[in-house]
Amino acid sequence: MRTYILRRLVQVIPILLLVPFLTFFLIDLAPGNILDAWKLNPQIPTEVIEQMTVQYGLDQPWYARYFSWLKGAVLHLDMGYSVSNKRPVAPVIGERLFNTFILALLATCIEWFVAIPLGILSATRQYSWVDKICSAIAFLGLSIPAVFLSLLALLFAKETGWFPIGGLRSLEYDTFTAGQKVLDILHHLFLPAAVLAASGLASYMRQMRGNLLDELRADYLITARAKGLSEPVVIGKHAVRNALNPLITLFGFSLSGLLSGSVLVETVMSYPGLGRTVVEALFAQDEYLVVASLLMGTVLLIAGNLIADILLALSDPRIRLQ
Repeated sequence: MRTYILRRLVQVIPILLLVPFLTFFLIDLAPGNILDAWKLNPQIPTEVIEQMTVQYGLDQPWYARYFSWLKGAVLHLDMGYSVSNKRPVAPVIGERLFNTFILALLATCIEWFVAIPLGILSATRQYSWVDKICSAIAFLGLSIPAVFLSLLALLFAKETGWFPIGGLRSLEYDTFTAGQKVLDILHHLFLPAAVLAASGLASYMRQMRGNLLDELRADYLITARAKGLSEPVVIGKHAVRNALNPLITLFGFSLSGLLSGSVLVETVMSYPGLGRTVVEALFAQDEYLVVASLLMGTVLLIAGNLIADILLALSDPRIRLQ
C-alpha cells in the first residue's frame, strides 16, 4: 500500500502544476485587473498605481506571472499577496480553508450517520410506511436546489431565532469558556452544514437502499441463514458491509461535491469559508487569491479520492492496493 500511495502522490504533481497554469490563463482572458477600481479613485495618485502594477507583475504577460508565482510557491512557500485583503495569501487561505474543512466535516458526518441508518431501515422495511417516508425525504433532498434551501434555512433561522444568521462565532466569543466556544461554533455550523449535506444525504440513502436490497437477495445470505445465523448478524455483519463498498468509492467524489456546493451555501448564508473567498476574489479579480483557493480545493479533492481508495481496501479484503 505504501508503494501505491507514493505512486499516487507522484501522479498528482502534473495536476497541481496544471491547475494554477489554467487559472492564470483564464483570469487573464477577463478584461481589466484588480487595480482598475483604484484608477477611478482621484485620491490615489497615478504614480502609486503604476508602482503597484509593476510590483504585482500586472504589466507582464500571464505566463510570466505564473512562473514567477510558481517559483515563489516552490522555493519559499509564498502563495503571493492578496491586494483585496491587504495581506499575504497564505494566512487568508489558512483561515478560510479551516472554516470550510470543519463545515465539510460536519456535513459529511450528517450525511453518513443519517443516510446509512435510514437506507438500511428503508431496505429492510421495503414498501412499508417507513420506506415511503424515507423515499419522500430523499425526493425532497434531491429536488430542492441548494440556493433555495439556503434561503429557506435563513428564513427559518430568522423566524424562529433558533440559529444565528451568518458568521462562525458570536460577538461574545472571546469571553466564553473552552466548552462554550465549541458549542457556539457548532451552533453556527449546524444550519449551513445541514443545507450542504441535504442532497448528499438523500443520494447516499437511496444508494444504500438499492445496494442493500441487491445484497439481501444474494445466495451467500441464504447460506448464512441456513447455518443458523440470526437476522441482525446476517444483515449487519454481511449484507451491510458489502453494500457499503460502492458508497466508500463515492466518498472522494462526495468531497468534491461538498466543496463545490459550499460555494453557494457559504455565499448565501454568509459563512466565512473557502468557497465564499473564491467568489469574492473572482469579483475583485484578486488573481493570486483565486489561484491559491482553487489549488487548495484541488488538493482536498485529490486527498479525498486517495482516502476513499485506502478505506475501500481496508473495508474489503478482496481489494488490494498494489
